[in-house]
Amino acid sequence: MLEGNAERSVEATLGHLRTMDGPVAPPPPAAPLTLEDLYRQHRMRLVRLAILLVDEPATAEDVVQEAFTGLHRNWGRLRDAAAAVGYLRTAVVNGSRSVLRRRKTAREYVAPHAVNARSAESLAMLSSEHQAVVSALSKLPPRQREVLVLRYYGGLSEAEISEAAGISKGTVKSTASRALEALQKAMQSPN
Repeated sequence: MLEGNAERSVEATLGHLRTMDGPVAPPPPAAPLTLEDLYRQHRMRLVRLAILLVDEPATAEDVVQEAFTGLHRNWGRLRDAAAAVGYLRTAVVNGSRSVLRRRKTAREYVAPHAVNARSAESLAMLSSEHQAVVSALSKLPPRQREVLVLRYYGGLSEAEISEAAGISKGTVKSTASRALEALQKAMQSPN
């Protein structure tokens, strides 16, 4: 029961963010897909994905830019232009992981710093219930947060999450279950 409430809250919040992004516009049918088309169509959605994973807009922009740079370097070797979006999504998840690892390493050598607050604009656009979900989401361990964000914000299937995160489908299921349970507890605690 508790897990169902958390799942509905996460789905409502991240679904709301996804609808704010709007639909992805398909490329014109006659023209071949270009890197510029991909950038124009998917950049903002990938940036929001990265923001949900790393909690800093500037860092998220850097992660996405690196993903597009990597795609540009490998554009000639790309077998299927449709696979480019999957490549970008995986690169953003991996880049976000790298950022979080570097942060953890830096904290071990330097006194911990306060997490940057979300922008007033992003919080103002969310209801108090959605704000509580986003706040609780930021307290989850990175892998749990990744799975929930990819599932409810990215709208990915378990197989797609498995591929993007580099984990098995069973791990996706168990991680999502544990994450929803932890999210429910975090949303119920007064801190």
